[in-house]
Amino acid sequence: MLLLRVRYKVIVSSGNVDLQAEQVIAGARAGTLLVCMGLAAWLDHLDRRVPNGHWLVWSQPVLLLYVLDLMVRGADLTVWCTLFLPWSFASGAVLGRPSLQDIKAGSKIDLAALMAYTIALVGLASGAQLHGDVDPVDLILWNLEGAQALWWELIGVTLVLVIVDVAWRLRLLHGGADAKALMWISLLVPSWGALPWLSGESSVVLALPPALSILLWGGLAFLLIPPWNLVRNLARGDINGFVDLRHAFHAERMALSEVKQAHVWMLSSVDVGLDGVERVVHRVRAPRRTPTEEALDASVAALEALDVQRVWVTRKVPLLVVLWPACVAALVLGDVAGLLFAPLV
Repeated sequence: MLLLRVRYKVIVSSGNVDLQAEQVIAGARAGTLLVCMGLAAWLDHLDRRVPNGHWLVWSQPVLLLYVLDLMVRGADLTVWCTLFLPWSFASGAVLGRPSLQDIKAGSKIDLAALMAYTIALVGLASGAQLHGDVDPVDLILWNLEGAQALWWELIGVTLVLVIVDVAWRLRLLHGGADAKALMWISLLVPSWGALPWLSGESSVVLALPPALSILLWGGLAFLLIPPWNLVRNLARGDINGFVDLRHAFHAERMALSEVKQAHVWMLSSVDVGLDGVERVVHRVRAPRRTPTEEALDASVAALEALDVQRVWVTRKVPLLVVLWPACVAALVLGDVAGLLFAPLV
């Protein structure tokens, strides 16, 4: 199949500038990533949940960009069929998996899903025959071109989706929105080649997939929380002695009246000693399970009875909140693994 070359002409003050289709698609992917993840982070910050409708709406531009990318890069029929493989798998996290009972009942969504799975399996089998014969060294170094590279890229995206799904089911990823976000990112940015300004010559042979790299960027962002808490607690004057340093890095003081409206774990509570006297204690660790609303009301009432005004709390920081700046870092700096291991090469 002939490689389609689409050029857009943009008129600027300095004259006409030709932008290749790959660059336009890459720019659209970067903008979509920032806007969608920014909205998801804001929703997660407000309500600690991101509705499935958010991912359904933002999957539409992702699919459009993927289709345009395959058209420009010369996908063959096996690649087009294999495109259903990662999309079918990812849809199960939002729409659910089709069941035999629903299919027999004539559910249109389940029938459409079954058809998509069938097309995906056809693409997988025919693609394996046509493009599967590849030297492992060429696959590792990514010395692939044309439709073969596209087919293997789709296989790689599917493997990333499986890893994210397994991590979610094993509770390594606590929130469903976190897993859906990483799946969405995997489909939007299937490889670093989708971002031309980051896919130049590099001394690092192996690189993490973009979605996993962004997850690692987010993990590094969490390392900024302890020093930030320490500076903020010192500025507020909440460090009154050596004992307060136990909470200075991961917690903060908050007015007791604000606790029930905030997304926090309260570390302060009332304990009755052996002598029968009630004392205020400040735990270092957050509870393993979030207390029920009734238990929280009882703890607040007990503290109010002792005239406690401010308590130690630790904030529930959603992963999506740190994934948004992680996306910015990935778009600017690229793969975090490459930056960490480049000095060793």
